[in-house]
Amino acid sequence: MITKHKMQELQELAAERGPLCVGLDTDPSYLPDSVIKAVGSAEEAVLAYNKEIIRRIAADKSACCCKVQIAYYEAMGLKGMKVYAETLKAVKEAGLIAISDIKRGDIAATAGAYAKAHFTGDFETDIITINPYMGFDTLKPFTEYCAPEKGGKGAFVLLCTSNPGMADIEHQELKNGGRNAEFVQKAKSQIKKSMAGVDSAVNPVTESADDGYVLSRPIKVGDTVKLAGMNSEATVLSLADKNGEMEVQSGIMKLRVKADRLRLVEKPKQKTRSDVKRVGESRVNADVSTRCDLRGMTSEEAIMTLDSFIDSMVMAGLKEFTIIHGKGTGVLRSAVQQHLKRHPQIKSYRLGTFGEGENGVTIAETK
Repeated sequence: MITKHKMQELQELAAERGPLCVGLDTDPSYLPDSVIKAVGSAEEAVLAYNKEIIRRIAADKSACCCKVQIAYYEAMGLKGMKVYAETLKAVKEAGLIAISDIKRGDIAATAGAYAKAHFTGDFETDIITINPYMGFDTLKPFTEYCAPEKGGKGAFVLLCTSNPGMADIEHQELKNGGRNAEFVQKAKSQIKKSMAGVDSAVNPVTESADDGYVLSRPIKVGDTVKLAGMNSEATVLSLADKNGEMEVQSGIMKLRVKADRLRLVEKPKQKTRSDVKRVGESRVNADVSTRCDLRGMTSEEAIMTLDSFIDSMVMAGLKEFTIIHGKGTGVLRSAVQQHLKRHPQIKSYRLGTFGEGENGVTIAETK
């Protein structure tokens, strides 16, 4: 019998690393052709891409879980389902929680077969998404696996979605008042009863902040803070509004949180470096390198390395950086520039000029 429920593990990881869930809804069309050609097939490229993402977020402890949407892997056939299984395995081996977005829901033996398929065997996962709109009795086969003696698995129940068609069913008013989606919330209590007292509500952002903390001084715009119960730091963008909420930014994410959930982080003053030389690059932050050297890498390795580097530039607030790909045959340069062309965080790019490295480097600018 397990000693800790998967939902409890998720809550603890969210408190330690922050609530970020990384979606691995990976379609081959999302990947550059150069990456697919370098690996050999679309399926192998998807698996390599997924594993690299998992490795990075596990190394820097920037996320607590990965959500894998099964439809993208089913669409690739038998090879795709093998990639799905290997992706789930990689997530769990990395110490993260695997959430399978399957949205299953059916009656009696069929629901039981779905539950067995995703909580045991080749496609075993930690937590699944389920659809309750065929009735609450359809949830029972899944929640049986939530019991400690059956593995302590977890489930998120679909209640209300954001697609336009949700109004067709979820927002239909009932004769006795209220909307259909509100009535379906009863599924939550049904799950809790089936889980023998284990709390299935995992929401670290809204957990109680009553820990006796007292601010050492009033919070100001620009202060570094932490959210109660979480390790990730954020910067205050605005003071409390009429609802007592402040806007903060953690990495590239902005969110509004209650002021009483913020914990002030007092940092020692940093020494300024006014004498930093600028040689072939723009140095906005002297502690972060603005040169990304890709020489000697395959196109696939280069793209993955470049993505991580761009993330670090955005997180550090740096605008311009240099990508060193070398002159050579031009294959690596072409792969880099094609990737930059499609990257959502890139504003512009150009080849280097005399003194910068000419066509052996690409100078890029973030948005």
